[in-house]
Amino acid sequence: MKFFIDTANLAQIKEAQDLGVLDGVTTNPSLMAKEGITGHENVINHYKAICEIADGDVSAEVIATDFENMVKEGEVLAALNPKIVVKVPMIREGIKAIKYFSSKGIKTNCTLVFSAGQALLAAKAGATYVSPFIGRLDDISTDGLALIEDIRLIYDNYGYETQILAASVRHPMHIIECAKLGSDVITGPLSAIVALMKHPLTDIGLAQFLADHAKAAEK
Repeated sequence: MKFFIDTANLAQIKEAQDLGVLDGVTTNPSLMAKEGITGHENVINHYKAICEIADGDVSAEVIATDFENMVKEGEVLAALNPKIVVKVPMIREGIKAIKYFSSKGIKTNCTLVFSAGQALLAAKAGATYVSPFIGRLDDISTDGLALIEDIRLIYDNYGYETQILAASVRHPMHIIECAKLGSDVITGPLSAIVALMKHPLTDIGLAQFLADHAKAAEK
C-alpha cells in the first residue's frame, strides 16, 4: 500500500520523505490557504516546490467546475512536472474532464467521492486514482471503511486499474483497516503515519534494554 501525505506544508512533506516511506502527496485549495499560499502564481510555484521534494505523484486540484476551464487548468498543472496528477471533483463535468485527460495520457485523481456508484463512474472514465473520503463519512455516522470494501469488490470484479486512494484518513487505525481491505493508497496527516510506529511496549522494552546495557557497562 502506498502512503501519501495530505498537506501543503513543505517541512512536513520533507519530514515524511526523509522517513523513507512517502510515495506521494495530495493537497487542495484549503490546505494551500492554511499555509498562506494564495494567488495563482504562488500556488503554481508551491506545486513546483512540492514536486522537488517528493519522489512520487503529487495531486494538484483544479478550481473550475465547468469542463472547458477544468481542461485548461488541468493542462497547465500537468505541464508543471511529470509527477503532477490532476485532481478533479466528482461532478458531471468532472467525469467528462477525467475522460478527456485519460485520452491525453494525463493522470487524474477523482476527489470528493462518497459512494460506490461515484467510484464506478470515475473508473469507467479512466481515473488514475479515486479518492473516497472515509473520515468525512465517519463524521456523519456512516461507515467510511465499508465504502473502501465496496469499491475494492467492484474494481476487482471488472479489472479496473483505477487505484483506490483512501482520503480523509484521521488516525492510524484508519490506515491499518484500509490496508486490510486492500486500499491501494492512503493519504492523511503526518501524525497518523508517524503514529503507526508508536506502541507502549516498544517504549518500555527499549528503556529496559538501555537500562540493562548501562548496568553492564558499569561492571
